[in-house]
Amino acid sequence: MNISVALGGGGAKGNSHIGVLRFLEQEGFKVRSIAGSSFGGMVACFYAAGFHPDQIEQIFSSMDQSRLYGRDRNENSSLLGLSRVSKWLDNSLGKRTFDDLSIPCAVTAVDLRTSQAVILQKGLVRDAILSTIAVPGIFPPFLDEEMELIDGALLNPVPVALARSLAPSLPVVAVTLATPLGKPPRSVLLPLTNNLPAPLVSGLRNLRVTKAFDIFVRSSDITNRQITELRFQIEKPDVIISPEVDEIGMIESVDVHEIVKLGEMAARAKLPELRRLASWTTRLRKTIFGGRN
Repeated sequence: MNISVALGGGGAKGNSHIGVLRFLEQEGFKVRSIAGSSFGGMVACFYAAGFHPDQIEQIFSSMDQSRLYGRDRNENSSLLGLSRVSKWLDNSLGKRTFDDLSIPCAVTAVDLRTSQAVILQKGLVRDAILSTIAVPGIFPPFLDEEMELIDGALLNPVPVALARSLAPSLPVVAVTLATPLGKPPRSVLLPLTNNLPAPLVSGLRNLRVTKAFDIFVRSSDITNRQITELRFQIEKPDVIISPEVDEIGMIESVDVHEIVKLGEMAARAKLPELRRLASWTTRLRKTIFGGRN
């Protein structure tokens, strides 16, 4: 069955998207268009570029996560940098443009200068990825002519309507990495502490700036959850898949293979709902109403 997919943001949690896509393929679902925000946008672009989920898993797991976000001299507006990510994308995707992709794809961003959401579906794919993953304060904005672009998940955590616009007659499967409402947000330590000795990390946790950063990140997480829930109520994805990735930090060094498995497990749990999409009544309703419930 043909579907469109919307992949949500969540940093390292987003490796679970790979498992979701692999499971969908194994069950006979054909992803005909795909949209994403933040890390979900990056996975969406790789998938639309023709990489099989197995290949994406291999590419993502082979990169040196401990050195990926080092900040270069010219990246002075953020805690971490993306210059090494940019080089990795060049090696992986080359000069691919959206016109070169095998299926329709779009990712989200936000323009700091206009406070408006931006849809990226033209030009270099690497530039779109660097824009959609630019978490405010953590990574530098991507400068594109007159725009200053940051993480698309800020306003559109899971771009359901965007995915639907790419293929209006198809049902939309949404993958959210947001912690469920009601659960406390996870505490986060300042970046660049992964390889520090435990006593030093413990001392850093007691610094005023560390505590302030933690409160800011947890507050932003609550906002993200509320926006996700409200947009789901309005945009009504046909199936929502929620991998259990609550305990994974946004920029943690992770075992990619293990997180991919979490995506597969979450998709498998939704298989009855996914199969109902293939019923002739569902397909007829989608044809009549243009993809909306």
